[in-house]
Order: sequence, then structure tokens, then C-alpha cells
Amino acid sequence: MDILLKKGFTWKNVYEVFQTDLKLFIFIIMLLFVFRLSFIVTMGDYLGESTILKDVMLSLYYGFKISLKSAGILAGTSFLICLLASIFVPKFYVKIRMGLASCYVLILTILFYVRIPYYQQFHAGFNQLIFNTFNDDVSALTSSLLQEYNLPLRFGIAFVTAFILIKVVKWWLNTKIVYLPTFSKHYANIGVRIVFLLAIYNLAIFIRFGGSMSYAYNVDWENSGVTKDQLLNEAILDDVQALYRAYELNNRLLSSVGMGLESSQVVNYAKSLTAKNFDSNNLDDYLKQEAQGAKIPKPQHIFLIIGENYANWPLLPQYQHLNIANGLKGIIAKDNATYVNTFLPNGMSTVSAVMGVLTGFADANLYLTQMPEAYKQPYQTAIAHQIGKLGYRANFWYAGPSSWENVREFSLAQGFKAFYSSGDFDKDGGNVWGCDDKDLYQAVLKGTKNEDASFNVILTVSNHSPYTVDLAAAGFNPDLVEGPAEVKNDPELMKKLGHFWYADKMLAEFIETAEQKYPDSLFIIVGDHADRVNIDKTPSVYERYGIPLVLYGKGVNKEILAQQVAGSHINIMPTLIELIAPKGFEYYTIGRSLTKPNKYGINYGFWIDKDYVGKTDSAFMAEKINNSAQPYDKAEIENEVNAVRALSWWRSKYGSNLAVKLSEQSE
Repeated sequence: MDILLKKGFTWKNVYEVFQTDLKLFIFIIMLLFVFRLSFIVTMGDYLGESTILKDVMLSLYYGFKISLKSAGILAGTSFLICLLASIFVPKFYVKIRMGLASCYVLILTILFYVRIPYYQQFHAGFNQLIFNTFNDDVSALTSSLLQEYNLPLRFGIAFVTAFILIKVVKWWLNTKIVYLPTFSKHYANIGVRIVFLLAIYNLAIFIRFGGSMSYAYNVDWENSGVTKDQLLNEAILDDVQALYRAYELNNRLLSSVGMGLESSQVVNYAKSLTAKNFDSNNLDDYLKQEAQGAKIPKPQHIFLIIGENYANWPLLPQYQHLNIANGLKGIIAKDNATYVNTFLPNGMSTVSAVMGVLTGFADANLYLTQMPEAYKQPYQTAIAHQIGKLGYRANFWYAGPSSWENVREFSLAQGFKAFYSSGDFDKDGGNVWGCDDKDLYQAVLKGTKNEDASFNVILTVSNHSPYTVDLAAAGFNPDLVEGPAEVKNDPELMKKLGHFWYADKMLAEFIETAEQKYPDSLFIIVGDHADRVNIDKTPSVYERYGIPLVLYGKGVNKEILAQQVAGSHINIMPTLIELIAPKGFEYYTIGRSLTKPNKYGINYGFWIDKDYVGKTDSAFMAEKINNSAQPYDKAEIENEVNAVRALSWWRSKYGSNLAVKLSEQSE
């Protein structure tokens, strides 16, 4: 502090620097707003026919909120640099800020003018495709851009625009500074400074969370797709946020390193897993199956509900006193329902569940939603692609924003005919992750037409932090949760249990209503993952990671699945096909149908059977599920795990061709 005082540090300096950079912050915010509005107007032909003024206003509103972050980063950087400069090189800090401001304006202006042809080409703002430039024919690409989009003229206009804007920002930054009041009493001046620092702190939080004071309503690039229009969703992201999105998505893609096996090894695993001993260079020959014949009347509608954080442990007898899963337990108890309690998620995140259910591939260290291969055509193993051959229209219903994990484009690329997200629904509540389950289910009921055979994947979000559902309004009574004092007296845990109760209640009510409205329906209920909430501090592996699989509907019975089966998300598709497809129907799968004996459920890090659950790494660590456990075969389990992963990895990344060596494949 003595050094700073000697260098000329004063509170006046701090406030002067802060207020000037606050002006810069305001200027950047307004500039991004003008660019966003101009982009929407310029690209108006790309707006959907059903887009209304309300959608445009929503885009501008959320865009303004997320641009608080962009402006905050740029102005905050200027503030820190200029504050230090005002102390150590006071003669130059004004010029330094002006230099930074000019650079900001120039870069943002160029990005704005480049964004327009970029959207025309890719129908998106800046995304991970910009990194493909380094792998492309740069000279050919440059020539194409110069000819088709007249880039020299665009850059010329951009520089002229930037020149004018730099003049404006220079004038704005040089406007009069209003200084903090000073008092004769020392304590009064201290009070003013404390208020000033508190104001900075709260402003920083407000900016950090995109116009709110908590994470619950934070806006970022992953949850910003709140409208029903693709152009407006892209307009919400300013170019700073779009570039950040591109960076993050590219990092995810680069982290997808896979397994590094040769095709000969994959062939051996394919033979082992499928018990097909012929030789083929086409992996799909091994994955091909023929349905044994329908086991239930063909349903008019199929609802596959993926419940956010719907773990299996609340369904276990030792936790029945909690009364938070009574809805699903009531369904399981019915004669036309069956329940698999030895079931694992594909991974420990929602996107892993989506990838597993939609593609039929186990987690093999690949980020499928970011891989170009997933967008060329549906995988042969994709559930929507195959269910469509049986006459069903595949719809994806997501309670969150369409921008999350590229889920809209991914699901459509994998055979879904329609995608609906929170921007399409009437909703009262919700948070950063999307609308409440009640609003999602109402949208599904409203959008399902009885005359069309439909397959509907429904992905919920309410049972997720920051846990903002109005539980009291939903009818949650904490007194019904019977448990030890440490549970009852923990308000955060009670809130989490209350949200599980809410998700379960909405699920059961939806199924009851849908069954009345569409009596010829099949319901498949599964969790996306577990391992978020447990009342035990040290839960068993089974209680920590297990999720339920429940089938319910006309024709279903307690014996419809094989006895003592285990499975994971990749077993859902073949099970569904074997339930409803006619005899001889060809389909492709890595996982086995649970209508047939299936000993193991496999995921990214664990395996499960009727008696044990354990890790798939060298530690293994098999843990008993019940006291009647029979000895397990470690070698058999390891081979099953390796085979499932190997086939999932090769088929998703390299296709069906096994005739080439990995060294000849392009990574």
C-alpha cells in the first residue's frame, strides 16, 4: 500500500477510472444492441413465418442480458489495465483506454459485418466450424468468400463504420466526470467509499449472471435459445459470446479422443458381443438383428420420458418413508407395468443420456453432439431413424432451450421429425435450465394428435439445481417426508427432496392424463442420471448411480422382460423394437433387448448385473446389491465392457467400414 501511495494512488483516481470505464461499458452494451437489432432487420428473410413481434422483443431482451457479460469482460479488462496505468504511468492511461476502446470498436464492427455472410452460409452465428478453416483449403476458401460475399467491400464499410464509432466513443469517454462527494468528517468519507465498493461488487454480480443476482436466472450461450425462431436465437448471442461458444465446443470436440483400436480388434469384439462368427468388413452386419415378433398390441403413441436426475434409490423399500416417489411407485405396482431396478445411465450427465438413448451408442469418450459425423445422416442404430420405419413420427420435447448442447440440430440429424423446446411452450415459471415440468407435459398433451402414430422423447429439467419450483404452490408438504432429524432440519436437502417429489408428481399426473386421452399408448420412464442427491453421506455405489427403467401400457405385464436382466440407456431401443415390431423386422443395435437375457448394464465407468455393481477400470470394486449374490466372472464382464465401448466408438466415429486400418482413417 505504501508503494501505491507513493505512486499516487488516490480514491479520486479509482473513481475516475471506474466511471470512465463504466461509460465504456454502457457504450459497448448499446453498440451490441444496435448490431443485434441491425442483424435481425438485415436478415429478416430468414425469420420463420410464425415469428411475431413478441419473439423479436424476447430476443432483444435476452440478448441485452447476455451482452452484459461481453461488455463486462471488455470494460473490466480496460478498468484493471487503466487503474494500474493511472498509478504507474499516469500520463498515458487515458491514451491506453482510448486505444483499447478503439480496438474494441474496430473488432466488434468487423465481426458484425462478417457475421452476416457467415449466417447466410452456415445458418448460425460463429460456432466451432470456424476452427475447420485451419483444416480446409484456405486459398480456395478465401477465393470463394471474396467472390460470393464481396468481402473487400464489406471490410471497407466496416472500417468506415468503425471510424465513425471511434469518434463517437472518444467524445463519450471525454464527457464530464461526476466525482464522489467529500465530507469534513473522516468517517463519512469512509462510508461513501464503502458504499462505492459495495456498488461495484453488486454490479459485478449483476453482470456476471447476465442481468440477475443469482445463478438461478443466469443467461449464457448454452441456455440462451429461448425463442422458437432459429435466427432470433442466434441473434441473442453477440459476437463475443458466439466466439466463446465456438471455443468451448471446439474444446469438447478435441477432448473426444476415443479408444484407438484397430479394425481387426473391433471385428473380434463384434463377434464376441453378437455371437456371430462369420467374417465381414461391414460392422452393421454384426449389429443387424431381426425382431422376434410383437409382444404387445402396437401402441398409437409412445412416450419415452427421460427424467432429470430421477435416481432409483427413492424407489427402494428402505426409503419409502420419504414419500417422494409415490407417483412412479404407484405406476410400477399396476399389473400392466414392469420395472428394472438394475439399470445404469449412459454417463453422469444429461447430454450423455441423450446421446445414449438417441444413438444407441455407449459412452466411448466421444462428444457425439459436437462431431461432424453425427450430422451427415442418422446412425443405423438411432432410435428415431428405426422407429420411423414402423410408421411413427418422432418428436423430441425438451423443457430447456434449443441451444443447449446443440440438442435441436443433433436430434433432427438423428431422425427426429420435430423438435420442441421451452421457447415453443406457454409457461409460468422456470429458471436458467428451462420451464417447469408441468408446462412441458401440458405442451406434449396439447401437441400430440390422436390421428398420428407418434414416438415422443420427453426430457425434463425441474429436478435440477438451482431448484426454483414453487413447491408450496405445487402442494408439497414437508411433513410427509419422514426421516431422521438431520434430513428434516436441512432446508437445502428438503428443497432437493421436494423437487424430486414435484418431478415424480408431474410425471404421474402426465401419464394418468395421457392414458385417458390416448389409451393405446406405451410409456417408457427412465432417469437421465443419478449421483446428485442422496440422503446418506456415503451411499452405496448402487444407490448412488442406479436409475429406474419402467415400462407401462396396454399389453405390458410383469413377465414381459427376461428374468433378472440388467441394462443401461443403450438397451432401451432394442427393447422397444422387440416389444412392438413384427416378426422379421430388421434393426441395428449394440445393446441387447431386455426381452431377451441380458446379464450386464454398461456405462462410462460402471457395470451392473442382478447381484453386483462395480467399476469398469482396473480397480473393479464389485459391490453386492443383495445378500444372495452369486460369484461374478470378471473376465466376462471386462470383455463385455470393452466390446460395447469398442463397437460404439468405431461405429459412431468411423462408420461401418472395417476394411481399412485406423491409420488410414482421418481423425
